[in-house]
Amino acid sequence: MEKGARLHRPGFLVSVAYLDPGNLETDLQAGADHKYQLLWIVLAGLGFALIIQSRSANLGVATGKHLSEHCKTEYPNPINYCLWLLAEIAVIAAEIPQVIGTAFAFNILFNVPIWSGVLLAGLNTLLLLGLQKYGIRKLEVAIGVLVLVVGGCFCSVMANAKPNVEEIMKGMFIPKLSTSSATRDAIALLGALIMPHNLFLHSALVISRKISRSVDGIRSASKYFLLESALALFIAFLINVAVISVTGSVCSNPNISTENKNHCQNITLNSAAFLLKNALGNWSSKLYAVSLLASGQSSTVTGTYAGQYIMQGFLEFNMKLWLRNLLTRCIVIAPSLVACIIGGPSAASKLIIIASMILSFELPFALVPLLKFTSSEAKMGQHKNSKMVTLILWTLGFGSIGINMYFLGSSLLGWLTSNRMSKAAAISAAMLILPVIILYITMLLYLTFKPETPTTNPLECILSSGGSSGGDSTRDRENNDIQRDTEIQLEDI
Repeated sequence: MEKGARLHRPGFLVSVAYLDPGNLETDLQAGADHKYQLLWIVLAGLGFALIIQSRSANLGVATGKHLSEHCKTEYPNPINYCLWLLAEIAVIAAEIPQVIGTAFAFNILFNVPIWSGVLLAGLNTLLLLGLQKYGIRKLEVAIGVLVLVVGGCFCSVMANAKPNVEEIMKGMFIPKLSTSSATRDAIALLGALIMPHNLFLHSALVISRKISRSVDGIRSASKYFLLESALALFIAFLINVAVISVTGSVCSNPNISTENKNHCQNITLNSAAFLLKNALGNWSSKLYAVSLLASGQSSTVTGTYAGQYIMQGFLEFNMKLWLRNLLTRCIVIAPSLVACIIGGPSAASKLIIIASMILSFELPFALVPLLKFTSSEAKMGQHKNSKMVTLILWTLGFGSIGINMYFLGSSLLGWLTSNRMSKAAAISAAMLILPVIILYITMLLYLTFKPETPTTNPLECILSSGGSSGGDSTRDRENNDIQRDTEIQLEDI
């Protein structure tokens, strides 16, 4: 890696997705329901996330192309358009908790009505994106500060909650699922961790760094990005532990009031503020709101980047980042605003659950191509996954997909069999859902078993021409031009 090269901090930008408002809500409920029992799930889940994210980074480092570009090359146009649409829907679904979380934060801090907070959420991110005119490094620093704010706020609240350290350590390293509800919440925790758009984002961010195209240069870069991701995800892990520990301590207090007990039974991003205020004092709810605001802002910036790279790879189309953000926010604000006006905070919280279900539904369409491409000798050359790593990855990958499908299926089944829906309506809904499930499984099988399209690894072209760190192939130059154009856009906004 060349000294002085323009630098993204992909590990830290990507780690933001593990601290978004949707994850925070899942953590809050896990702590409220099961105290510290599910901390080992967070540890295992973020360990798996590290492995998957490192594969995404390796794909970009070894090939000079990010995940969506590989998909465009590998699959026919109809499949590519489907994958692009699904990836865009994933970005939109990930934005919903960010908008609603920001609205709740404004409500807690400034008593702004929830629906007004939703509208404000469409504008305040543009202020953060405006930092780009001072250079991309300033934006990276701003994101890092926001992550530290989230961590600092929750660690401060945790210190006041005084959780039992010994019990936290037991929950972290002794696997235990004592009830069926613990199993359900463990699945929800795992399902909320890995975001589909994050896999596209990580493989793209690493390309912006100048890397020696020699074998040793690529290996060195891959190790560096692995260590950086490990540090970033370790920080994300500590923050997730703090969130779970706060509600775990408060809700397990034997002297808890009836009002707080009711909040613990069905905790949301909004009700968590009342719980903390009653149990720990007004300043705790304010700190919580600040962390929620910081979480929403940092997550939405990374979502905007991911959407830009997805569009660039699948469609070979660039859009100004502020315009991309505004367009996505307008799409997200519509259902969020309707939910807040009609149903209030409870409906907004249910919308977050729906967004989580959509992300669970979407994950395989990013994860399966990533696992195939990184195990491909034609694409990765000698940097492909080893047989042992490939076996582990596919086992973990299908385990993750199975967990997400279980979460999605059980949620749908619960909805169809709920007393609020008549038998005729349930049958009609099932008839509509069945073709979607068949199409879903068919496409997933196609992505998994499709014969690989013969390609030439760019690195092999370089080595065969006698250069160990020299010129790029034509395709590499085209990719670098597109990447350079994007970076110029970032600094010119």
